[in-house]
Amino acid sequence: MSLLKDDLGKKSTRLKATRRRGSNNFSKSDRLTIAGFVGIPTILHILFVWVPAICTILLSFTFWDGIGGLKNIKWVGFTNYRQIYHLDQNFGPAVRNNLLWLAVFAFIATPLGIVLAYNIDKNLKGTKFYQTAFYMPLVISLAVTGIIWDNVFFTDGVVNSLLGNTNPNTAIDWFGDPNKNIWVVLLIASWRHIGYIMLLYLAGMKSFDGSLREAAAIDGCTEWYTFRKVVFPSLRPVNVIIVVVTIIESLRAFDLVYIINQGTNGLQTLGVLVYDNILGSSMRIGWGAAYATLLFLICLGPITVYLYQNFSKED
Repeated sequence: MSLLKDDLGKKSTRLKATRRRGSNNFSKSDRLTIAGFVGIPTILHILFVWVPAICTILLSFTFWDGIGGLKNIKWVGFTNYRQIYHLDQNFGPAVRNNLLWLAVFAFIATPLGIVLAYNIDKNLKGTKFYQTAFYMPLVISLAVTGIIWDNVFFTDGVVNSLLGNTNPNTAIDWFGDPNKNIWVVLLIASWRHIGYIMLLYLAGMKSFDGSLREAAAIDGCTEWYTFRKVVFPSLRPVNVIIVVVTIIESLRAFDLVYIINQGTNGLQTLGVLVYDNILGSSMRIGWGAAYATLLFLICLGPITVYLYQNFSKED
């Protein structure tokens, strides 16, 4: 036993010495190159992500109309948050719409994207056409997507023409009715999100080890059982990405609703309220920063819990 311990100790000493020699093999130019590749992106990330985020959180506890410079900033504590909750009538509808957006993405659009990826991965006839057709919405920006679908669902647009409602007085106002417009916008957003999820999941399935599927088939497993018990669990990294993307995409909804009707008439979201209070006519920087902070916390909460559960299971 003592000989074994001595042998292990010698091997450990040699390994540490090898690591030290390897770390000393970098020349001065190599160290500068590594520092540049690591340091510059880190500095830019801090300057353009963390500094604005921290400043936004601090501004959420202040009153400032953006006029007169930084000297007019007044510390008010949690007053902005209390006023938003008690005074702003748009806060409740905005939170409800964001949560509805998340529910539709999570339980309808994302599963449909996974189903599409599963079927396209079988290399059925016309697979290339379907991949292109569902990928096309991702090429178009959300602003352009809103303009296109605005003309489709407009009072004298394509949908009313197909339904025979050519009279402006009797045509359905898809974006004017608060009870209809949120569902129309969710349909448009899902049209794009389904293709996004399909692309992510299809990329993951292309890297899946086919021998596992063949082994399951030899054992007599059905195709659905194989997907549920073998394929889906093995694609955990892709599943984590999909969950994070679904949460972020639903909670930061802004482009579509603002292009259609500036986020009014039942289409309020937290992203629209951030924009309206910071860059709108009201110029309530504190309120806008408070909305941005709330949106950040809402996004951060479920993502942190989900990532912790998944990575703790892996460990």
